[in-house]
Amino acid sequence: MPRGDGTGPTGKGPGTGRGLGRGGGRGRMGGQSIGPGGNCVCPKCGKTLTHQRGVPCFDLKCPNCGTAMVRG
Repeated sequence: MPRGDGTGPTGKGPGTGRGLGRGGGRGRMGGQSIGPGGNCVCPKCGKTLTHQRGVPCFDLKCPNCGTAMVRG
């Protein structure tokens, strides 16, 4: 402390950061979520099904050709 009053050099010490420490990220995989709505699409034949909340599209099989569905 240059003057002995506890201030220290300008711009140094606590309270001068940008708030990007812990918890400042966007989560895993970039934090992007598609959301509960939308459709599941067959990449082979193009058949679409309404996406059901809690059921990943890749767990569904296409009713026409049996290929795993993808989120569309």
